[in-house]
Amino acid sequence: MTWHLDWAGVLTGQPLQWIISGFLTTLYVTIAGSALATLLTLLLLALRLAPGRVGRSVVAVYVSIFRNTPLLVQLLFWYFAAYGALPQGLRLYIGDVHLWAVLPVNVSWLTPEFICAGWGLALFSAAFLLEEVQAGLNSVPHGQTEAAMSQGFSRWAMLRHVLLPQGLINAWQPIAGQYLNLMKLSSLATGIGFSELTYQISQIESYNAHALEGFAVGTVLYLLLGLVMGWLMMALGPRRPNKRQPLLLAAVKAQGEGHGV
Repeated sequence: MTWHLDWAGVLTGQPLQWIISGFLTTLYVTIAGSALATLLTLLLLALRLAPGRVGRSVVAVYVSIFRNTPLLVQLLFWYFAAYGALPQGLRLYIGDVHLWAVLPVNVSWLTPEFICAGWGLALFSAAFLLEEVQAGLNSVPHGQTEAAMSQGFSRWAMLRHVLLPQGLINAWQPIAGQYLNLMKLSSLATGIGFSELTYQISQIESYNAHALEGFAVGTVLYLLLGLVMGWLMMALGPRRPNKRQPLLLAAVKAQGEGHGV
């Protein structure tokens, strides 16, 4: 049997509109989830590094739960259980049409599916991002901490000027990988009816049976998005200084400038 590929069946008409909408929806939820995951990671890191055991215990429970349960199960919980437990008035408001919440290509971010997908992806990814950042901090030589303390750095100043810059440099590649995973894992949100790229391509299969062409185009789009994200993160991420000046000296200078010295 000869197989004839019909690219016009996915790159024209309604299928093309579905692909464009799904791709941009994937992009939007990736941006929203990444931003929220970053904020959650900073909050969790602050709790872990705070004095006392309460913060560390809370973070340990959080990481254990979200790292050891499947993301799809978490998304189903947020969509069918947690969202359903919200007050009815709030659910009706979210489900209503709001022109101010519509993004380009008629994608609304104020929908149960978008909110649960972005929220679930952020909570899941933050648990992994936290461990990558912690690994980067652990890789900083202990002598840097001792030297910073001898220079009179406060705990916060030492973290900001000495430990975190070096830790992010050491762990930036795996951190970037976690953001890429967030983008790829957004495809699981099709399980809650979220109309991202995988969901829209599945519609093409039911619409005209061009499954091979549809998923081929979807694979290429995921690949291109991942390559662009990876390039941007590596290009804009922290880099080691060209001159081999000890980072602690630069931190001392930065702290002095911050105090008007």
